[in-house]
This record gives sequence, structure tokens and C-alpha cells, in this order.
Amino acid sequence: MDNKSDKAKLILPAVISVLGWFAVFLQLYLIIENRVASVPETIVRFFSFFTILTNILVAFCFTILWIKPKNKWELFFLSNKTATAVTLYILIVGIVYNLILRFLWAPTGWQKIDDEILHLIIPVLVLIYWFKSVDKKNLEYKNILPWLIYPSLYLVYTLIRGHFFNFYPYPFVDVIQLGYKAVFTNSFFMVLAFLIVGILLIGISKILSKQKL
Repeated sequence: MDNKSDKAKLILPAVISVLGWFAVFLQLYLIIENRVASVPETIVRFFSFFTILTNILVAFCFTILWIKPKNKWELFFLSNKTATAVTLYILIVGIVYNLILRFLWAPTGWQKIDDEILHLIIPVLVLIYWFKSVDKKNLEYKNILPWLIYPSLYLVYTLIRGHFFNFYPYPFVDVIQLGYKAVFTNSFFMVLAFLIVGILLIGISKILSKQKL
């Protein structure tokens, strides 16, 4: 592969990386500027959103792919299992926001721009990258179970912290408003969503792999 081809393959990771960090830091500024709690508590709350944690993960992964190609880190972040897991996480961010959360408020100005980047533009760009650049061979349905560890740990953290600090980042896990029974039901369906989207990604990868044979 020539240098021009190598550089072309880095364009999308570069765009995702720059957009990701821009959106994350802009959101940090906005949440501090409009805070309803102390600055330390506001920062902790900032890092308590699955959207933020996942967009940081995406930005970090694609920064490695862009800035440090051809090193040992790339072997990990370019592995089809890691790339597909990251794609799964950011897709869930986009799906949940656009199907459920988008209609609960009406952001304006920079907040609206940031929301679109975090919840729509980046998920779409990552999905495009997954289709174009991620090796689809040898992905198996059994790979999905380890991918559920991250969202499951996030849920446990959210419920424990919410119990002690009375803050829940999303309405569907708000124990104060809904009670534990409803929250556990919602959590079950969230895990189910991860499972279904993961199965779809694996299924698509198998179809695409067969087409290349």
C-alpha cells in the first residue's frame, strides 16, 4: 500500500478524533458554565454520563489510530473485536438518545451543536469506519458477552453513586422517580439492546465476510 493510500485511511480516524475531543471538552465547559452543583460535583457528574465516557473512549481510540499508527497500541485498537465493541457502545449512545432522550429537552446554541456531534455525527462516522475499515473475519457471537461488561459496570456504578448522592444521569435509571423495580426493568431492556445490536453487528460481519470469499 502506498503512502497516499495510508494517508487516505487516516482521514476518517482524524476527523472522528478531532470532533470527539472537541465535543467532549465543549460539553465539559457547558456543564460547568451552567452548573447547579459545586464545580467538583459537576465534574464528577460529567464523567457519570455514559455518553461522555463512551465518546472519550471513541476519541482516545481514534486518536491512537490517527497519531500513532503501526505501533503496538494500533494492534489492540485495530483488532476487529475492540473496534466492533467500541462501535456497539457508541451506536447505543446514538440510538438511545435519538429514540428516547432527544424529545425530553430542546437544547439551543452550542449545546444543540454539541449534542448533535456527540449523539448523531460521531456514531454515524464510527459506523462508517466500521463498515469500511474493520476486518470482519473471525468475529463470533460469543464475543458479545465480554462486551457487556462495560455497560454492566457502568450501571452498577450509577446505581451505587445515585443511592449515596441522589443523582442519576438518565431518567430511565432514576430510582428516586421510578423506584428500583422500574429501574431494574429498564436496565434489563438496556442490556437487551446492547445484546441485540451486538448480534446485528456480528451477523452483518459474517454476511460481509462471506461476500468477500
